[in-house]
Amino acid sequence: MRDAFLRHGHDAWSCDLLPSEGSMEYHLYTDIRNPKVWSQQWDLMIAFPPCTYLASSGARWWSWRRSDQERALNFVWWLMNFPADKIAIENPIGIISTRIRKPDQIIHPWQFGHGETKATCLWLKNLPLLKPTNIVEGRKPRVHYESPGPNRWKNRSRTYLGIAEAMAEQWGLI
Repeated sequence: MRDAFLRHGHDAWSCDLLPSEGSMEYHLYTDIRNPKVWSQQWDLMIAFPPCTYLASSGARWWSWRRSDQERALNFVWWLMNFPADKIAIENPIGIISTRIRKPDQIIHPWQFGHGETKATCLWLKNLPLLKPTNIVEGRKPRVHYESPGPNRWKNRSRTYLGIAEAMAEQWGLI
């Protein structure tokens, strides 16, 4: 996501508890709740909170992980109230919709040039709905069938390039 905005000429940064898979030059390797991060002035924040305790795909475990889920929901609430003029929060279909609010939009990779299904919710503040850029056929749930392994969670949570480019093109000009 960050790199798509950089390619479009924006001063874009990523922030995560994990190191960036790409360049660390525009990456804040820290918790976004660090006052040095949120006290800065941000025009736009696109957040991808971890979906482990939020996505419906893990609903069968929710009764045993209530405190983890409450912390995850509190983090989403904190992100929704982040001091930025424009906010987009991305997550799969899950408990955010019932406990905080319904998403403003649900998108799929096949609307942005990738022949896959992966319902992705967007909660928006001061941003228009994302317009599909390249609707394609051959829609398959490949992400759902990601092979087990240590990087399965990471591979399933990746943002598709077509979606990142659409966000940079459509929201970067607002």
